[in-house]
Amino acid sequence: MVMVDTDKARDDLEKILKTKEYTVYHDSKGFIATWWDQAKEWVAAQLEKLFPAMDSASRASGPILISIIVVVIILFVISAFLLIRHSRRNRLLRKQNPLQSRKDMIWTYQRHLEEAEKHERNDEYTLSTRHLFLALLLYFHEKGWLEARIWKTNWDYYDELRKGNQQKADNFFKLARFFEEVTYGERKVHKDEYWQFHNEAIQVLSDKEEENRL
Repeated sequence: MVMVDTDKARDDLEKILKTKEYTVYHDSKGFIATWWDQAKEWVAAQLEKLFPAMDSASRASGPILISIIVVVIILFVISAFLLIRHSRRNRLLRKQNPLQSRKDMIWTYQRHLEEAEKHERNDEYTLSTRHLFLALLLYFHEKGWLEARIWKTNWDYYDELRKGNQQKADNFFKLARFFEEVTYGERKVHKDEYWQFHNEAIQVLSDKEEENRL
């Protein structure tokens, strides 16, 4: 009776080992283990290059290697995220036209400033962001630093500005990026964010020293 049970158990085990679920698990485990060993060997080799005085970097403890690999992965993910976000913001600058109508062009930059202040008092920061940016754009137009047109994008304006002054172009790019995220990206503007944008824009508008220099 015991012999029969033993044979039956052996047969059942062989069936289990042959099942698809087990073999897939076994293969995937083997791949992961292989990849992990290779990753540790690579990190150990890099450590040996950086610190040749070590007896053998390959003998470094497992926790140290794991920590280093985790840090590398985190840095890679962060770098990829920042690169994607930067590319996305640049695409925004190439698509939208900040001046949407003739009314936007007809108004002077002072009129847009007044409109921005009116919306500020009502805590309508999305609208005040738009008018403040248009005031900045038309101010640059008035000074001859760029030529405002309804069909132009902020990338066109940035390209014009950097031909004359890279610092001015960089400042404009930063403000334009915030403006487009608010206006087209449906970003909700918080009070502190708006006032930071407001202060930077006003500083550009009131920078008499820079104006005289250019």
